[in-house]
Amino acid sequence: MTKRDRRTFTSEFKKQMIQLYQNGKTRKVLIEEYELNHWG
Repeated sequence: MTKRDRRTFTSEFKKQMIQLYQNGKTRKVLIEEYELNHWG
């Protein structure tokens, strides 16, 4: 099994995700669209 490096996100990216969520995007859609790992 290959270990993947932990991704880091800028403050701007995090703010964008919050804005999208507040504007109606579901958590599931954001995870799928931006290939985010919902485990951590």
